[in-house]
Amino acid sequence: MTLEDATLTTDGLSAKGEGRILLLACGALAREIINIQVQHGLAHLDLQCLPAIYHNHPERIVPAVREAVAKHRADYDDIFVVYADCGTGGQLKSACDELGIKMVEGPHCYSFFEGNAAFADREEMTSFYLTDFLVRQFDAFVWKPLGLDRHPELRDMYFGHYETLVYQSQIDDPALVAKAEGYAKQMGLAFEHRPTGYGDLEAVLTSL
Repeated sequence: MTLEDATLTTDGLSAKGEGRILLLACGALAREIINIQVQHGLAHLDLQCLPAIYHNHPERIVPAVREAVAKHRADYDDIFVVYADCGTGGQLKSACDELGIKMVEGPHCYSFFEGNAAFADREEMTSFYLTDFLVRQFDAFVWKPLGLDRHPELRDMYFGHYETLVYQSQIDDPALVAKAEGYAKQMGLAFEHRPTGYGDLEAVLTSL
């Protein structure tokens, strides 16, 4: 399967209509989920992704999840939502409870990639996080939406309260590490590379 980041950002990924459990996920997680499926032989899981750009518009997540569940519920034995809270202020958890489906625990993907318990223990308040997907799509998700491609002088207004860019890598790719370090310099931040792998996500998906 060929996955284009630009397509995952704007359109997401359609389900194949195969398997017993539908994973309803963020497009930013598509590669990671498919890698886990392949590594563990999880052929009973099908995958549909909502547009990854909802990362920047969390108010769109809950209505889109509701719509997808209504559309696909009859086609699968179960549906599992591969989002954490992701800026919905508890609304996604409430919707899932109402719909009788389960979701990934945690406040956001940065937390479950590192492991929710380990992430909470760090109590990091001045770190800006990037994942593999967000490194590849930095301009589309960070720089351009903030208008910094047109007004770079606003950089410190947006990032002045941060100290470190933490790159949580899911795979070993020196080119992505170099890109992330470059973005840290671009943002005026210190850089930390933190290889996390798939964190809690792998255990959650293999338990379904």
